[in-house]
Amino acid sequence: MTDDPEELKARAARAFERSIAPEPGEMYGPIHPDRLATLQRALLSLPRLTREIFLAHRLDGYSYAYIAEVTGLSERQVKRRMAIAMRRLHRYLRRDERTAWQRWWQDHLPRWRR
Repeated sequence: MTDDPEELKARAARAFERSIAPEPGEMYGPIHPDRLATLQRALLSLPRLTREIFLAHRLDGYSYAYIAEVTGLSERQVKRRMAIAMRRLHRYLRRDERTAWQRWWQDHLPRWRR
């Protein structure tokens, strides 16, 4: 549980490697540094508790029930925070780093300017 960029970068690399582990008979190349930097930015953009829940589940392999017990949240809240983390990581990996408010504003403002 730290905000040290180097430790976060190492944990992000391990989490990313685990999530794209090759299937038997398949080969993946090394992780591109730009993609790893994007993942690190995405992890740092998450609220601290959400980031720790994500890393505990995806990297350390803890169950939602265990994380809920340790953090004092309900299991449903832990699942919700995981969903938030996954959405934000997916958005960053698609190269869309806008916040929800920025996306909403850019999508709806043109209709009002007609």
